[in-house]
Amino acid sequence: MSEQQNFANHGKIVPAYHYFLVPVLALNFVYSIYAAFGWFSHREGQSAIGLSVLLGGGLQILMSLALLLMAFLARTFALGVQDRVIRLEERLRYQQLLPVDLQPRINEFTVNQLVSLRFANDAELPELARKVLNDKINNRKAIKQIIQNWRADYQRI
Repeated sequence: MSEQQNFANHGKIVPAYHYFLVPVLALNFVYSIYAAFGWFSHREGQSAIGLSVLLGGGLQILMSLALLLMAFLARTFALGVQDRVIRLEERLRYQQLLPVDLQPRINEFTVNQLVSLRFANDAELPELARKVLNDKINNRKAIKQIIQNWRADYQRI
């Protein structure tokens, strides 16, 4: 990695997904709507529209929407699995790093808190963990912004 990871640059962009797949699928969806309704607007003078054309246009719109939804769900599912793994990793890490008085509270951490606090380095973690629990901070962005010594996670999805 050429650049050190921090709050400002920790979000991962996958060019093939974010800049190619999603735009192409979105464009396909928009075009299928345009094609279906464009066909109807050119046929205003005709009295009957063939059922097969109507169903074909509807199916094209439905398929393009299904492909677009599939791309978003694939991303969502991958992030969900990553959050589960992070939750497990961080609970093990907390057993080693948190002071004795905080260890019984490990199960009180929400997924948002665990996922965000993974970026806190080992020395900073106990203090931040206490603050997040006591102040009931659950917003991922807010937690990440209070981290002073960033611990990079280059394995994120």
